[in-house]
Amino acid sequence: MQIEGGCYCGAVRYAAEGEPMMKAECYCRECQYITGGANVLVMAMPVGGFNMVKGVVKGFTREDIEHAVTREFCENCGTHLFTRALGFKEGVIIKVGSMDDPSLFGKADSANYVGDAQAHHRLPSDMPLHQKWMHS
Repeated sequence: MQIEGGCYCGAVRYAAEGEPMMKAECYCRECQYITGGANVLVMAMPVGGFNMVKGVVKGFTREDIEHAVTREFCENCGTHLFTRALGFKEGVIIKVGSMDDPSLFGKADSANYVGDAQAHHRLPSDMPLHQKWMHS
C-alpha cells in the first residue's frame, strides 16, 4: 500500500509504503485533547517505508506520563500528523485525517483505551474493545 498525506496548510508532506501494521481507534484522554474531544483513527506504517517529503514537524512529549508517546504536528497550522512510541520503533503511527485519501484506512481492527471513553463517544460493537492499549 502507498499513502501520501500532509497538514492542513500544506507545509508538511509525507509518503508511506508497505502493509499497515495496525489500524485502530483510540479513545485515550490524550487523544481526546488532540482531537478536541473525539476519538482518533490511526494507522501504523513501517518506518522503513516512511519518508518526509516536505517540511518538518514539531514533536511534543509529556514528561508527567509514564511511557508517554511523542506527538508530531505541523508547527504552522497545528495539524496532528504522527505519533511515535518508544516501544514501537518499527512503525510510524499516522493520523488518518492527515491522509490524502482517508478511505485507504478502511476500518479499524480494534478500539483502544475504551476505559477513557466519555458518555458522548459511541463505542463500536463489531471489533475487539481494549481497556488500555491492545498490547499492554
